[in-house]
Amino acid sequence: MIYPLGGLVLGGILGAVRARMKGGKTLDMLQWAAVFAMIFGVIGIFVLIMIERAYT
Repeated sequence: MIYPLGGLVLGGILGAVRARMKGGKTLDMLQWAAVFAMIFGVIGIFVLIMIERAYT
């Protein structure tokens, strides 16, 4: 159950770093972090589902 949460955290960090590398301001970093967190969170949910189905 940690994969979606880990995806949210990792996505948020990567999004903020990527926005900062592109020269974004605070609101740009927040937006990128939110979008990346959602994307990685959904990927984490799919990984969790695949693992749960493989071992049951």
